[in-house]
Amino acid sequence: MLNLKKEENTIHIKGSKFMYGWLMLATVGFLFACSFLIIQGLKFESDYSLFYLGSGLIFTPFFLYITLWSLPGLKPGKVLFTIVKGENGTIKSKVASIEIKNIQNVDLVRNPLNLINDIVIETFDNETIKIRTYNLLDDLEYQLVVDQYLYPYFMENAKKAWDRKVNLDKLQRVVKYERKTERMD
Repeated sequence: MLNLKKEENTIHIKGSKFMYGWLMLATVGFLFACSFLIIQGLKFESDYSLFYLGSGLIFTPFFLYITLWSLPGLKPGKVLFTIVKGENGTIKSKVASIEIKNIQNVDLVRNPLNLINDIVIETFDNETIKIRTYNLLDDLEYQLVVDQYLYPYFMENAKKAWDRKVNLDKLQRVVKYERKTERMD
């Protein structure tokens, strides 16, 4: 379920509560499991003790690395980005502020180094801006935000590019969303 806060023409996009729980469960759970494997392996009570110990030692640095990358996203009430609607609307993040009509392409891309999804925005000025989502915004929520709040203010080229990416049938079937043709200022 999309977690957003509306104030007049401003919309603050936050991660969904389900994704917060899922991220917390995954990071803490995997670190707990790795420490359990190491402890059981050090007891040497089983024929598989070396396997437990080896698995725990191999996977602990990986899951610790993922946890450290995800920690900033676990801050309660964290706003991932803000959308100011209107003809001169903008997307504001910690990194940059982009005019919506200057957006050429927008995509959700998984970073291969830290496995965290980033919203990658390409502008007509040949700039590329990445907005970190900390995996708190799933694919459907991302498509819903872009289609509902950004699409009406896109230029024609950006609208055509977005129409090739978005699955409106799935959005309608899963979240009961239908695209409105007029702008909602």
